[in-house]
Amino acid sequence: MHPSKNKFYLVVALLLCIVANNSWAQSFRPGQLNSFSGANNMQQSRTGKGKNDSLQKRDQFADSITIFYRFFDSTRNRVLDSSINDFTTRFPMPFQNYHLGNFGTAAQSMRFHPLMKAGFDAGFHQYDMYKFTLENTRFYQTTRPYTELGYLLGAKAEQLIDLKHTQNRKSNFNFGFEYRFSNSPGSLKNQNASHNNFRFTSHYQTNNRQYEVFFVYLANKASVSENGGLVDVNKLDSLALNDPFELETRMGRSGAAIRNPFNTNVSTGNLQKDNMLLIKHHFDIGKKDSIVTDSITYKIFYPRFRIEHVFKLQQQLSNFFDNNVDSNRYKTYFNYTTRNAQAFQFKDSWNLLTNEFSLITFPDKNNQSQFLKAGIGLQNIKGTLDTFNTVSLNNIFVTGEYRNRTKNQVWDLEAKGEFYLNGFNSGDYSAYISMKRLLGKKIGFLNVGFHNVNRSPSYIFNSLSTFPVANRVGYNKENIIRVFGVYENPSKNLTITGEYNVVSNYLYFDSFFTAKQEATLFNVLQLGVAKKIKLAKHFNWYAELNMQQVIGGAPVNIPSIITRNRFAFEGNFYTNLFLSTGVEVRYNTAYKADGYSPLLGQFFYQNNISISNRPDLHAFLHFRIKSFKGFIRFENINTLFSKMNMQANNYPGQGLWNRVGIWWNFVN
Repeated sequence: MHPSKNKFYLVVALLLCIVANNSWAQSFRPGQLNSFSGANNMQQSRTGKGKNDSLQKRDQFADSITIFYRFFDSTRNRVLDSSINDFTTRFPMPFQNYHLGNFGTAAQSMRFHPLMKAGFDAGFHQYDMYKFTLENTRFYQTTRPYTELGYLLGAKAEQLIDLKHTQNRKSNFNFGFEYRFSNSPGSLKNQNASHNNFRFTSHYQTNNRQYEVFFVYLANKASVSENGGLVDVNKLDSLALNDPFELETRMGRSGAAIRNPFNTNVSTGNLQKDNMLLIKHHFDIGKKDSIVTDSITYKIFYPRFRIEHVFKLQQQLSNFFDNNVDSNRYKTYFNYTTRNAQAFQFKDSWNLLTNEFSLITFPDKNNQSQFLKAGIGLQNIKGTLDTFNTVSLNNIFVTGEYRNRTKNQVWDLEAKGEFYLNGFNSGDYSAYISMKRLLGKKIGFLNVGFHNVNRSPSYIFNSLSTFPVANRVGYNKENIIRVFGVYENPSKNLTITGEYNVVSNYLYFDSFFTAKQEATLFNVLQLGVAKKIKLAKHFNWYAELNMQQVIGGAPVNIPSIITRNRFAFEGNFYTNLFLSTGVEVRYNTAYKADGYSPLLGQFFYQNNISISNRPDLHAFLHFRIKSFKGFIRFENINTLFSKMNMQANNYPGQGLWNRVGIWWNFVN
């Protein structure tokens, strides 16, 4: 049996066991929730044993739950999103992003979005949109076991399975896992794309609140076929069977369509793996206190000084392979001469081991959201290039951070920095500062910030990488400055954003294999507006507009305008029915979209072919009945009246596409 199927069946079996086992239901009360090291650090003593607490009398099998979460490395509590009007909150495809004609294939944003990360980077990001990451990892606290099941079925046997579960064994111990499987055979030959994503998290804090540990395990696997685009896109206008599958592609073996939704076999394409194991733990020194009421004594601990250690192990694999080589096609379409007439591959794999030690102090015992942190990190990197060449690298870096969310909730300050003292990435740094201010309950929030990154070229630009990059020379470090501002007014349902990017030594590709660096400094200005407009009692208009402009002769092509407009009839009907139905229109102005190099897995700058598309039109019916959510969508209705829109040169988008999805959550 295929390994991915083994993982899928194992997770399903585990989930069913957890859902069926009501004996795992928690016996602690909502008031006893531990809210992540600092807030509500109260413990109930034996006095009174809580008999006067009316919550003890509630039905333990009732579908009631108190649940919240925090993102990794965040101090802000958040609640679950039960809204249904925006499909992208369930389906991992932001409207500003595009793929190469099939969900799961290489994707990137139409907005200018440079990599703002100092330190080592392998250089492969075409599947980042589909991954579970450390930044979007959630740590939950819940009074009852919570499970969410999601399943989506789309055209051409496209499917997505989404499973989540979290529960507290005790008030100070929570664990959870998520699994997402997506597979889409696509409309063209050799377009199958399959992704497996798994995440396990755990959080534990001792009863005296002095020791706390966070555990994260992430596993991302992408198996994506590459077809190089169509041989002749003009034939889309004269399809004999009205099926794009009949057209020839530049790569991959011709054959009958395989619409098996569990088929993950790839004979020509990319295999990527990105796994991570992280353990973050700390020991606190502070002050003990207590609060005594008529019948209950609460013990409190105020951390004043913290010793923290973070252990992180990452395994990364990037592998392009072709087991059905057609040398003539490679020469004709990519000007590439294959070394092997039958099969070949490019393969870079990396192991990164990082240990970081930090000291943290809390100036105000009554405000655990204010702290000052200083740390040092050691990183060992080992790479296996192809199957036998190895390379060993190392880094030493220092970090610093200050955060303060004031007790009156008016100011939220964050400043952090990272500097690489020695090693392969010596001289890299990242400096970030953000200030958020509550201007008034009716006025809203203003957040302004600054981010500057100086980073080494990704390793794919290094001559030791097995991927066939031409023009490898001694590139300088990239430097990117980002100044941003966000204004939010929840009472007016209005958000305004602005970004100003200053880039120097910009590294990019300008053909299938050639790398270049733009030494001249250039700027990119971006503005965005999102507004909910009430048209009538049950009619709403959700308008989103992004504008961007490149200043200077930069090797960057982006659309000037990207917009999405949703016109929805929505509301709460028949007590338990929440409905949102209407149409969605997406549009971006014409621009010279990036090309794509399937052998390198890189989007590249081109300045010859302009993509000018008509607006995409979608119809949707979203509803929620208690804990059940349903999504019925007919996308790209515009293709009924005109040809398919193009995603990139030689890569057509999808035709009329239907999707039916359900998300159902359970409280055990």
